[in-house]
Amino acid sequence: MTLDISRYAGTDRTGACRGEVLESRLQEVLEHIRTRGVSICRGREVMTGYSYGEFYDWDLYFETLFLSYFGVNKFCRNNVEMFLDAQEPSGFVARTIMEPRQRQHFKPFLAQTALLGCLQTGDCRWLEGKYWARLKRYLHYWFWHCDADKNGLCYWDSADHSGMDNQCLRAGEIGTKDVEGVDLNCYLVQELDAMGHLGELLGHKEEAAHFFEHAQQLRTKVEEIFWDEADGFYYDRSEERGELIRVKTISGLMPLWCGAASPERAKRLVQEHLMNPREFWLEYPVATWAKNEKGYYQQRKGGECNWMGCTWIPTNYMLFHGLMEYGFKKEAGMLARKTYELVISESTTREYYNAENGCGQGLSPFWGWSTLGYLMLMEWTIGYNPMDHNRREFFTLAGFSANL
Repeated sequence: MTLDISRYAGTDRTGACRGEVLESRLQEVLEHIRTRGVSICRGREVMTGYSYGEFYDWDLYFETLFLSYFGVNKFCRNNVEMFLDAQEPSGFVARTIMEPRQRQHFKPFLAQTALLGCLQTGDCRWLEGKYWARLKRYLHYWFWHCDADKNGLCYWDSADHSGMDNQCLRAGEIGTKDVEGVDLNCYLVQELDAMGHLGELLGHKEEAAHFFEHAQQLRTKVEEIFWDEADGFYYDRSEERGELIRVKTISGLMPLWCGAASPERAKRLVQEHLMNPREFWLEYPVATWAKNEKGYYQQRKGGECNWMGCTWIPTNYMLFHGLMEYGFKKEAGMLARKTYELVISESTTREYYNAENGCGQGLSPFWGWSTLGYLMLMEWTIGYNPMDHNRREFFTLAGFSANL
């Protein structure tokens, strides 16, 4: 099904129509991907949203979600195969390609990326055999090597491993290997569910049932272990101390995305924390570090990727769809509009944004995951979620030729 994007272009801060600006911005992004994002690496045509040519784990998933709107799905397979071809016998897959980070396992988005491609093409035969076996070993690595206390919850190597690079106050310095991240285990819920769907598509019914069961067990553990009733929040946990790390970050909102929160707890998360202007709901939400927590800051100090309060589009995107799934449509619409205004008001797409004044920071121009901010308002209007693991039909945008 094709959609006319101009119908969902909205207005800018002055009320002026943004139709032409939005179409121009999307064309600009596609041109950057064509000319600067696509390359041949290890014998395959692959893509990245980063001008310096590195390939990252979860970035890939959000980049390919954006490209699904233009009928482009080949990078779901090509990039996944590239990473899996570099897998070690233990199952470990480094989360980067050009400069592999040998202690940082690929974040739980490989199966979701593979499934996204399979659902678009209707064909997942390329996975059968070699790559299906490697996907299983990659997932097994998380639960065997990254769960020292064997409570069923996995830990991050560090803040850097989590992708929220400088959140060391909650996830530790490189090599810490201690923090059971709420975010990590919510990603694993979605990854296990994706493996279940892939197993069904491949005809491996018993394996599929096992993955679906494991996903549900992990949802239960997230709910039981990370929740703090007094604060109404999900906190990361230190394996070494056996205690919750009582710092409010965007990690604690991720049970909304994977469906782990009960309706009652979801309501508390949204009303007491997400929509709280003293914590996450700043002028341009969602802050990735609560404003009233130690260490919060907005303006970049040097060359760091700042996750200590700035707004990042992929986390907005996950929370937006979590809100939709839990029935918070009004709040989801507010977030979609705020995010759209954030990305459309800059002169080009940026890597991340100041949550207080809306100014872009980091790479400029950027053609990676921030591009999803242009589409959230449309998704809210038509009730569309390309991340739905049961989806068999994908919308594309009329009038655009990706030429990829």
